[in-house]
Amino acid sequence: MSELISAIKQVCEEKKIEYDLVISAIEASLAAAYRKDYGNKLQNIKVKFNPETGKSKIYDVKTVVEDLTEEEQRELDELEEKRKLGLDKNDGDKKTAQKEDEKKKDENKDKKDDKKGEEEVEEERRFNPKTDIQLKDAVLIRKDAKIGEEVVFDLEEPEGYGRMAAQTAKQVIIQKIREIEKETVFNEFKDQEGEVINGVVQRVEGRLVFVDLDKSIGILPMDEQIPGENYNIGGRIKVFIKEVRSGIRGAEIILSRRSEEIVRQIFFMEIPEIANGLVEIKSVAREAGSRSKIAIYTDSENIDPVGSCVGQRGVRIQTIINELGGEKVDIIEYNEDPAKFIANSLAPAKIMGIDIDEPNKKAVVKVEEDKLSLAIGKSGQNVRLAARLTGWKIDIIPYNNDNIEIEKVQSDEFEEIKESEEAEEEVKEKTEKVKKVEKKEKKEKKEKKDKVEKEEKEEETKTTKKSAKPKADNKDKTKK
Repeated sequence: MSELISAIKQVCEEKKIEYDLVISAIEASLAAAYRKDYGNKLQNIKVKFNPETGKSKIYDVKTVVEDLTEEEQRELDELEEKRKLGLDKNDGDKKTAQKEDEKKKDENKDKKDDKKGEEEVEEERRFNPKTDIQLKDAVLIRKDAKIGEEVVFDLEEPEGYGRMAAQTAKQVIIQKIREIEKETVFNEFKDQEGEVINGVVQRVEGRLVFVDLDKSIGILPMDEQIPGENYNIGGRIKVFIKEVRSGIRGAEIILSRRSEEIVRQIFFMEIPEIANGLVEIKSVAREAGSRSKIAIYTDSENIDPVGSCVGQRGVRIQTIINELGGEKVDIIEYNEDPAKFIANSLAPAKIMGIDIDEPNKKAVVKVEEDKLSLAIGKSGQNVRLAARLTGWKIDIIPYNNDNIEIEKVQSDEFEEIKESEEAEEEVKEKTEKVKKVEKKEKKEKKEKKDKVEKEEKEEETKTTKKSAKPKADNKDKTKK
């Protein structure tokens, strides 16, 4: 195996490039170089490169076509004479093109619509001296030549062409590596479009944030950033790949921090029950930087879906909140009954009754007057997120005991909701008590520690005073 082959194969293995692609690219470049320096424009140059010897075989390949008519042959001869005399070939091409255009115009005037197919056949039969050879000329070279076959002419390899071939091979390999690397990166991130990945903030330029994604750099535009969020250089963040498009310099990756998919993916990463499929995420509603609501469901009686997401002492949910930059997250238990689901989605407000209009997917929710602002939320955020989470249009009205016209939907379902809310309140009270006890114990420990340190200091001062007295007595004796 030659050094050139081993070098090409090594590069192909490292960069994951197909060996045949590199060889074909080298052959195409060598053909272009030969045509430019040694050939003419009427030659269809093909090169067969042998990487073992580093040598190339050069051919002029023509396709056998039907013989030309007398007029076409005359025009072709004129062009050939002008080319030999050194005249500008482009002028001849322009004239022939003009003639052909005039000819087509006359034909179009005379012919009707039913002869369009014949015109297309004539266009296809147009003779190209670079790639075509007439049958009468091909038979002189090879007696068994037929229309549609290729006739190959061997060309001599000029001096200095081998050195040029080596330089061309080097340039082609480098260029091919760059092209394939760009294509590989583009395909990799295109497959990840719509997913959440980790990145590192590389730099901030104006309103754009550039995020290092290991193999490429992604752009986080202003309209996809969370309002008020700070992006420190070197900080790790989770980003949603919104769009991947091919640009001049490679793949252009548009990122987002506002997507609801980020919340979904973070829950999937942080909650083992969701990752294992024991707890299912039904829907997510988000207003980035402010608040999110996530509906979860489980068909297992032994698993508490809300508790598994909150974690012991709120450890899991706190990790998710930190990952979202302090964004508040409401965990809502999904229920197939729309009345229950809507009531849960409006938490922490207590619901007194609901009127359901299933055909139009509308719900009228009744809450106590003093809880009306809590149910609606700041600038209508709570009810807006609940509507997006449930897919229902929700209207909130104050609850009135004297209003008989409005039907009440206040049965065992809402008693269960209230009981669950009361249970949650009891849990909160217990946790607060535990926190108070822990705080008190810490305070007592600190006081004891301070007391011990104070006593130790007092003993030290007493000992120093006692040691100082005999020294003073000795000095008095010496004076006497």
